[in-house]
Amino acid sequence: MKILLNGIGRIGKSILRLSNSSDLEIVAINEINQNIENIAYLINYDSTYGKLADKFEVIENHFIKNSTQKIEILNHNTLDTIDYKALKIDIIIDASGQLQKRELLEKLEVKAIFLTHPSSEADINIVLGANEEYMSLSHKIISTSSCNASALLPFLKLIDDNYKIISGDIVTIHPLLNHQKTLDSKCISSSDRDVQCNFEFGRSATQNIIPSKTTTIEACSFIFSHFNENLISSSSLRVPTPTVGAINVVLNVKKNLTLDEIRLLLKKQEEMQEYSIFKNSNEPLVSSDFQGEIFSTIIDTKFTKVTNNTLIKALIWYDNEYGYASKVVEIVHRYIMLKSINNQEGSQK
Repeated sequence: MKILLNGIGRIGKSILRLSNSSDLEIVAINEINQNIENIAYLINYDSTYGKLADKFEVIENHFIKNSTQKIEILNHNTLDTIDYKALKIDIIIDASGQLQKRELLEKLEVKAIFLTHPSSEADINIVLGANEEYMSLSHKIISTSSCNASALLPFLKLIDDNYKIISGDIVTIHPLLNHQKTLDSKCISSSDRDVQCNFEFGRSATQNIIPSKTTTIEACSFIFSHFNENLISSSSLRVPTPTVGAINVVLNVKKNLTLDEIRLLLKKQEEMQEYSIFKNSNEPLVSSDFQGEIFSTIIDTKFTKVTNNTLIKALIWYDNEYGYASKVVEIVHRYIMLKSINNQEGSQK
């Protein structure tokens, strides 16, 4: 199935890097940057993840090519002006970071659209390790949720299924992002956080720890409605690191437990899982040690605690770029597998 990648920013680049080894056929990239030489350069060289061994070069004015992939570069401002039939596109992966209107997406002549952000308007929001079994071919607009929710929700579900969460609090410790400022500047608007002028985000992202709201719990509620702000409060700290986030989790549970029981539960979950979700880490590691890690819910077992048999404290690591992109790729792969099985069954009838 042929894929158009919309946006080649931080997540888009990671998806492209993963696509070759995962056999996703990306045949076109739509990007508002009209300098194709610059697009190839930014794909080939990355300050965080290093340079590509198999570099892309520009050919025929509007294509980039390496030894395994030839990709057409488009420069459309909106998705509804692209001729998907001419390009023979089956799937769109939208990594633009822009909120897309449902009425626009519904009209696009493709089989499926994957949004790399949480969306209440999607047919379904998917987090691997939480609800992937509910995805079906009837879903056209599919959200792959967020990096934070992809890290947190599998843990919340595991604890809730076994011990029943009655309240909690999370703090995401998140690397800086492109919309932040390197030096103090004017305030920044934030539509997804309903803020017209965020004073704190106008401050230098390289010099400060910046407090913020987070949509992590809201994203979880799009998948399981009971995981909401009435059950679990949340906040965020932006820190001056390039990638790898962490979530400090505190949960009150109904059923009594011990530290040994929760460690055994996490060990069993790691051993029996279908996808690369849970990973238990007991080494004395820091954030940069998890850079490039594809596991999305990495439990730092040194900081797992149980107090008074009902209070769970945990620290979860995750690569918010490459790690999250790997989950997007796996979700798209799952959809393609479902499509393939459906086609095989249809041909046998």
